[in-house]
Order: sequence, then C-alpha cells, then structure tokens
Amino acid sequence: MDPGRVAVMKIIEILPEMIEGGVERHLIMLSDQLVKDGHKVMIISAGGKLVPKLNHKVLHWKLPVHKKNPFSACLCSLKIAKIMKEDDWDLIHAHSRVPAWIALWASRIVKKPYIVTAHVNFGNKSPWIYKPYRQADTVICVSNAVEENMKPCFTNNTRVIHNGMPETPYFWKGPAGDEGTRKFLFIGRLSKVKGIQDLVEIFSTIDGEWSLDVLGDGPLMPFLKARIAELGLGNRITLHGFRDDTDQWLRKCSCLLFPSYQEGMPLTLARAIQMKVPVIASDIPPVREMALSEEGLLSPGDHSSWRQALKQFQSDGRVEATFNRDLVPSIPEMTTEVESLYRGLIDRNSGRSG
Repeated sequence: MDPGRVAVMKIIEILPEMIEGGVERHLIMLSDQLVKDGHKVMIISAGGKLVPKLNHKVLHWKLPVHKKNPFSACLCSLKIAKIMKEDDWDLIHAHSRVPAWIALWASRIVKKPYIVTAHVNFGNKSPWIYKPYRQADTVICVSNAVEENMKPCFTNNTRVIHNGMPETPYFWKGPAGDEGTRKFLFIGRLSKVKGIQDLVEIFSTIDGEWSLDVLGDGPLMPFLKARIAELGLGNRITLHGFRDDTDQWLRKCSCLLFPSYQEGMPLTLARAIQMKVPVIASDIPPVREMALSEEGLLSPGDHSSWRQALKQFQSDGRVEATFNRDLVPSIPEMTTEVESLYRGLIDRNSGRSG
C-alpha cells in the first residue's frame, strides 16, 4: 500500500439509528477521535436526534439501514457498495445485526475489509443471525464477557476492545441540601432488559425519605408513567426523558442504580466508576468484569435482595460493591486499538488485491 494511504484511512461506520443508546454514544466518541487523528469517517444510519452530536468533520448518510426487510437491506448494500467503489473507502464497520448483513454484502461486492462489533450478548438465537459475524474479518467484542458468552456464535475471529470513555472534570460530591433524603439515580434506555420496571415495583415497598430520578427514554415510558401514577409515586419518581447532561446528575446523586439484566460494556456504569459514584448494580458478567470483587453485586430481578440493599443504603449511605477505575480506557486508548485493527486489515487486503 502507498505510504500516504496508510496515514489516512477512509472508514464507514454503520448502525441502525442515531437515537439514544450506548452504541450511538460509542460511535460519536469513536468517530470524533478518528477524525481528530486525521482519518475520514462516514456514518450511515437512519438518522435520529443524536446526529447533531457528531463532529462536523464526520459525514452522515441517511439510509433505512434499520429496516428488517431483505429487499431494503439489499438495496442499501448496493448503494453503499457503489459509494465505496467510487470514493475508494477502505473498510466498513457494522454495529448491529441488520447493518451487519448490509455491510457484509457491500464489502463482498467491492472486495474491501468488513468488521462488526458485538456490543451485547445476543443469547441463544438461530445460527442464521450470526452469519455476518462469522464471515467478518474481525468481530470486536466490547468486553471479555461478550466474547466468552458469544464464542459458539463466532469462529476464531474475535478481539476484545473495551469501550472507552472521555475524561471528565467532575467527581462525585453527593446531593446538596437535606442529607436525610437519598437521591437515587437511574440512567438508561427505558426497556425491560435495563430493569427499570423492577425499581419502580421495589421502591413502592420502601418507606423513608428517598427520590428516584430516571434519565432516559424508550418503549417502557408509557407503562412506567401509568404504573408510577397507579402506585402513587409521582412525587418521588420523576421520569425526565432523554438528557445529555448526565455527568451533572451523576455528580449530585446519592447513588446510581444499575439493575440491568444484560449488557455488553455498560457506558453509564463506566462513567459512574470514573467519577467515583456509589453504585448498586446487577451481578451480570460485564459488571462483574469491572468490579474488584463480586461482593455487593445483586441478582437482576431479585426484588428481595435489591430491596434489602436499598434499605441498607438509606440507613448508612454505604454500598458494598467496589469497582476498578483502571479498567475503563480513555477514548484515545480505545481508538488506538481500533485504528491498529483497521490498518492491519486494510494492509492485508491491499496485499491480496495487489
């Protein structure tokens, strides 16, 4: 490969939509660092409210790559292949299952490298779903837990690269005002897998002075609004919707609650660990991977153990779980690993082409 070509890579990143979520935030941070390092990046998605958060140097191409429709996916792949060939893009990187199929087909047409990131453990699904992952040049797994749990789905083409987090000038200082009120915080997509519905039920049985701020949006929003009203908790549990100032909320809360049933590499938890926020969290593999020990982690959905932990925190303001800040890489550290992977695949593909 020409030396000048090695210095600047042209990378396409593809995901379903630019809405609220960890994958979207990860892509915003990764693409920002890639263009700062001098590379050219285009993100392909169906659009969404987070598109304006992209670095102005990052191109965005709106296509219906979120649709689970074979005809639509095939049409998108042909359009992307045409652009990849005409503008000589070096590599395409997918971040979800439907985009993975689209990226696989496009890459095969233009004979360019294709990789995919496994952001979560998909569970026991049909092998057909994993085909674009098994045929990828490399599958990035965002945690050791994802790689271990997904081993049966892939070949020997995986590499663990932990999601990075930007540095923060903030550290936890706790809530101002009445120290008798425990101000609990939940941040995340409002879906069953995040466990927010469990918190609402558990808090309905807890007395004393407490409040719960819920930051995020998602399919459970209507249900949660109705259930909170039904339980008479409207003056204690507040649904704030999507917020982009989560650091300020983390800084001033009493404790972050992380009741997820399943995660890949939880960015909200990583941020809380960076900021030294007290955390009560689920005992699931990716969380366990970030903890110094398993002590204090709770089974997701176990209302009894969560109720006990919340009451204990109300009593003394202490959490049992402890986490390792050194396991959360910076954005430049993460991006350096990703760039190294990109370069290796592009060089190898150039050698094959030559």
